Amino acid sequence: MNMTVMGVDPGSRNTGYGVVRFVDGGFAMLGCGVIRMKSSTPLVERIGQICSRLEEVVASTVPDCIAIETAFVGRNVRSALILGQVRGAVIALAARGGRQVREYAPREIKMAVTGSGSASKEQVASMLARLLDLGNQELSNDVTDALAIAYCDLARNAAGSSGLQHSVKVTGTKRKRQGWSAFVDDHPELVA
Repeated sequence: MNMTVMGVDPGSRNTGYGVVRFVDGGFAMLGCGVIRMKSSTPLVERIGQICSRLEEVVASTVPDCIAIETAFVGRNVRSALILGQVRGAVIALAARGGRQVREYAPREIKMAVTGSGSASKEQVASMLARLLDLGNQELSNDVTDALAIAYCDLARNAAGSSGLQHSVKVTGTKRKRQGWSAFVDDHPELVA
């Protein structure tokens, strides 16, 4: 099964995106980047520009679906409301193009990539570099988060339907080996 997913890490100033394809049992990054906005630009204009840029990415990469992180409410209600508006625009963009939107909790994303729901951003980035053969590319946290979201979706959906298991089950301090987790066992520095 071949499948392409665009992961989006929405933000009102920095929106990361990453497009990952699952083909012939492997994963490949098709593109990634950050849409940077000035905080002095009115929010409505920022949201419009973010949507416009994401539409260009969708047109050039033709993802089957769009994956985003589930919404959370922190201490700052105003920030949560602004993030909700950007997330809503991304969801509308996907719906307008007839694409499904799938959401994942941060812990689930980390688990899919590293085998640990409490992995650090550095551990996620390091594992993604190996899984997607990124070499020594320096990627921002926004891009890494977006690629991790896309990878999580593919690991849960495309890879799962092809009979491959792309997760590591962590129970206490024992780790059960499943599918590619042998790779994780050979690289313990990547798992907390």
